[in-house]
This record gives sequence, structure tokens and C-alpha cells, in this order.
Amino acid sequence: MLGAQRQEVLLARLRTDGRLVAKDLALELGLSEDSIRRDLRELAAAGLCQRVYGGALPVSPAVADLSTRSGVAVDSKRRVAERAAQLITPGCTAILDGGTTALALTRALPPDLEATIVTHSPTVAAALVDHPGIDLHVIGGRIFKHSAVACGAAAVEAAAGVNADVFLLGVTGVHATAGLTTGDSDEAAMKRALARRAADTYVLASAEKIGTASPFTVLPLAEVAGIVTDGTDADGSTLESLRGGGVVVLQ
Repeated sequence: MLGAQRQEVLLARLRTDGRLVAKDLALELGLSEDSIRRDLRELAAAGLCQRVYGGALPVSPAVADLSTRSGVAVDSKRRVAERAAQLITPGCTAILDGGTTALALTRALPPDLEATIVTHSPTVAAALVDHPGIDLHVIGGRIFKHSAVACGAAAVEAAAGVNADVFLLGVTGVHATAGLTTGDSDEAAMKRALARRAADTYVLASAEKIGTASPFTVLPLAEVAGIVTDGTDADGSTLESLRGGGVVVLQ
């Protein structure tokens, strides 16, 4: 079997099974593990899979830049935003992450809602400026342009002064074994810092993020109160695994 043929087989299996285990594939296809691992390295370099220990997982499409992501899974993000908006209750203090789903959430908030919202996203803050009942606080720092959010030491230090009821967290990948992941190490660290400042953390996970992974871990699944998603039949096995592991899924 030629290299290109092997890689097509691996990609087809990844779409079907949601993960690849190099050792098992080597036995099944009668190939060496080194050949499988080499193929996985080439596929990962081409952005077609996310390598993990022992194999590979589907790569998240949510690692694209903010302007590109704004046109991805628009209806799914709207549904997730409408459900997540119910978690911001009158009088509460909520931390709102950056990203396109968070922007959709700002549009889903009731016009008569009175609450305090803290965000490290200038775009999210700008979307809330005209909301009459929102007391808005912005965490500053170095702007990570890919996601248009503040990161770095100054932002983490500023976050330490916040005490919130809920944090609505954005990630690029939600996977039963890989956990919650994103594409940048500094952004992952900022998300962890914000999660430490809230009583409960809920994950905003539109359909394209379910069952996928990115390079950097944000949090293990056990450390969040729940995942807000509009999961469909295509990702049913992942959602079943999440629930089986004790994760609360809000659909």
C-alpha cells in the first residue's frame, strides 16, 4: 500500500471512529508502527489530524482566525449562545470568554438583564457597551490577535482580582479523552486563570468542536460544571462518552 493510500485509509478511519490508535492500526493493516506514526506526522503537518500519545484525534476547525470562524457553524453557535445566556442570571457576576460563540451570546442576552460581566475580549466588550443593564468590566493585557483577547502576565494578574459566579469558557476542542483544548498555550493559561476566579465554569461548545482536539489543554473535564452544546447525531458517541464520564451536558 502506497503512502498516499495509507493516509486516505487513516483519514477515513478517523472520520468513522473519531480516533486512531497507531498500535492497533499497525496490526490490522499489517504495517509497522513506525509507518503509521510517520503517516500521522505528515497528516498532522498538513492540518488534517491532531496527534496525541499513541495515535491521533480529529483536528478542530475552530483554530482558524476570528474572521474565518465567524462564518463557521453560525446556527449552532446561536443555539449554544441562547442556552448559555440562561446561565447569566439577574444580579450575578459572569466572566465571558472571547470568540465567536461568546459574541453570539452577547446578542442573546435579554435587553432587561441586569448583571455584571467581566471579559478579556475587546470585541465582546464592544458588543455589550450599549446594553443598558450590564455593568461591564474589561481585563486588559497583550492582545492575542488570533482570538482578539487579552493574554499574558498582566491579564492573569488583573484576573486575580475577580470573583465571579460563572465563567462561560470558549475552547476549540471537546473530547472525552483529550479533554478541553485550544490552539495556543498562552490563551490556554489565561482561560485557566479565569476559570479559577469563578464558582462554576461552563463550556460553550458548538457542534464543530465536539469530538475534536487542539494542541494545548485548557482544563480536564472534571473541573467544569457542564458543557453547553447543540450536539447532533454525528457527535452522539462523544456526547455519550462525556455523559458516561459524569460530565453534565446542557443541550
